[in-house]
Amino acid sequence: MGLRITVLGLGAWGQTLMGRWQAQGHRVEGWSRSSGGSPIDLLVDCELVVSAVAMAGVQPLAEALAPHWPPGLPLLSCSKGLDLSSLATATQLWAAPLPATPLLVLSGPNLATEVRQGLPAASVLAGTDHDLTRELQRQLSDETLRLYTNGDPIGTEAAGALKNVMAVAAGIADGLALGANAKASLLCRGLAEIGVVLEGLGGVTSTLYGLAGLGDLLATANSTLSRNYRCGLLLAEGCSEEQARERIAATVEGPRTARAALQLAARRGWHLPICEQVVRVLDGEARPADAVRALMERDLRPEWSQP
Repeated sequence: MGLRITVLGLGAWGQTLMGRWQAQGHRVEGWSRSSGGSPIDLLVDCELVVSAVAMAGVQPLAEALAPHWPPGLPLLSCSKGLDLSSLATATQLWAAPLPATPLLVLSGPNLATEVRQGLPAASVLAGTDHDLTRELQRQLSDETLRLYTNGDPIGTEAAGALKNVMAVAAGIADGLALGANAKASLLCRGLAEIGVVLEGLGGVTSTLYGLAGLGDLLATANSTLSRNYRCGLLLAEGCSEEQARERIAATVEGPRTARAALQLAARRGWHLPICEQVVRVLDGEARPADAVRALMERDLRPEWSQP
């Protein structure tokens, strides 16, 4: 017998997951702010809530639903980013009003269009409740969407958030036709920068090299199906951030995440040069070519910190 699932947020990814799980035989209902009505009634008799809302909508939704949340009802977060006001991940925003709720994270190289077409993909299901994570892995996997598990939800979220920033940078590099060598160098250093945030937030280093880290980065930094990559391409063309958003006509999390990451970096003493240059371009303080030059002219240093 299938699960009774409520999906909050019916953007591209939310709708894709609804369709996938309905095809598996689960009973799935969905809600979005644009569809109107209240999602509170959908919590009744539900066995799993899946949040696929944009980061800006997580905190108000969590606070609105918390008084009505059934005890023990698990929540699976699919939102990727850092909240600009609180500098928190999505599950941290959910945990504040719902401290006893079992929280999990779904992340990985999952371009919605390809998953919707039935093309093969893999993702990671991260949670600290091993039995629940394994049971949802069994229930939600199928022959074209294979789910792996890990016990590092915060690291999984950090990797999924920061790869959006690196996808913007990759789009800028490709838009400027900098070549394969430059892009490979950028993604390699970008992965290291993701690792700074992941480890700084308490994540596990191995998550960086898994589906939520390297896997998601490779997908979103190389495909025009990625909104963040397209944002970078448009910035390289000379568009402003606002113009790029208008042309994409959908939520782009990378810019907000880059700004949030820099605020965290200032508090914790992290060095995030790619995030810094992406924000300079977004804020109109540097042309894309000048941002690349600034990265290339940094002081020479070892690839890895010396013991």
